[in-house]
Amino acid sequence: MGRRRAYLAPIGYAAPSMARIVSLDPGSAGRSAKRVAAFVALAALVTVIGCQTTTRVDAGHVGIRVKLAGSDRGIQDMPIVTGWVFYNPLTEQIVLFPTSVQNVVWTQSANEGRAVDESITFSSGEGVNISADIGLSFHIDPTLAPRLYGRFRLNDLSILSDGYMRNTVREAINDVASRLPVQEIYGVGKSKMLSDVAQKCRDVFGKDGIVIDQLTVNGALRLPTNVMDAINRAMEATQNAIQSRNRVAQVEAEATQAITQAHGQAEAARQKAEGDGDALLIRARSEAQANEIIRLSTTAAILQYRAIEHWDGKLPEYSAGALPLLTFDVSKMERTSPAEEASRQKLLEKLLKSDTPAPAPAAPTGAPAVPVPAPASPSPSPSPSP
Repeated sequence: MGRRRAYLAPIGYAAPSMARIVSLDPGSAGRSAKRVAAFVALAALVTVIGCQTTTRVDAGHVGIRVKLAGSDRGIQDMPIVTGWVFYNPLTEQIVLFPTSVQNVVWTQSANEGRAVDESITFSSGEGVNISADIGLSFHIDPTLAPRLYGRFRLNDLSILSDGYMRNTVREAINDVASRLPVQEIYGVGKSKMLSDVAQKCRDVFGKDGIVIDQLTVNGALRLPTNVMDAINRAMEATQNAIQSRNRVAQVEAEATQAITQAHGQAEAARQKAEGDGDALLIRARSEAQANEIIRLSTTAAILQYRAIEHWDGKLPEYSAGALPLLTFDVSKMERTSPAEEASRQKLLEKLLKSDTPAPAPAAPTGAPAVPVPAPASPSPSPSPSP
């Protein structure tokens, strides 16, 4: 081997810089690449496993956990409501059921539902075939969703509604309609028929967790032409009969009103006549009472006084000459006993105190009965003065 010689550089001389050479170990680089690849593979494996072992139950749905292996395999009774769910895809399965309201229609129209005639045909009590478009609204009870899946092994409600549910509704409609006449089904009995059908469907579907919200007949019922014509004629006759009864009732009401009015007028006239008669009778009684009072209060002295009071001081003049003053001959007037005079005074006082006329006093012995006198005063017998 040769010797290396060392050269001493003079003072103040700078040696030129030299590039640094780094050497890599081939074994170390391979180990680093393997670690990166293992990490990427592990991350990918974790991602794949996470996607395969988790699922999400959205709002408006319910999840059912089904065991595929083990001693407790089968449908679990406890449903999963919402949220993220971890499961083993090798031994478990998560089945999702919608719990929101589902609407289905079975119609003849090709523009609604499917493009085929799905309307339901049923028979009335007379055997008349009736076709109708039926609408159904329902939802799934979350607590009974495992039972529903366990029975049908379906979570597609459209398949379930077009098969099992449609057959059940059609059977219920035929059962109820077969006990009703066609005119009642077409008229006022349609609502009751739908109510009975809906109740029968609830009884059947409720056991499986299907809740019926509404059952409707969309549009008019379709009947044979001859039956429709007969029903229309019967309805027209019924309307005419109702109108006739209304007219008769109106005429009867008007007649009753006229009779009542006539009775009222007659009663008013009777009351008026009775009032007029009562007034006339009261007036007559008052006049009779006044006349009786005048009769009882009239004496010879009073008559003489009234004559003198109304005399104007002139004697009547005749062609033969003047006549003497007319006077009353008191001696010729009716004489009364003291008892009769006292009775007359008592009756007069009673009449003056009472508003009701009293009967006339008894006539003197041997004299005729004295009637109630007229308002006129008795005429005195004139005699010449001495």
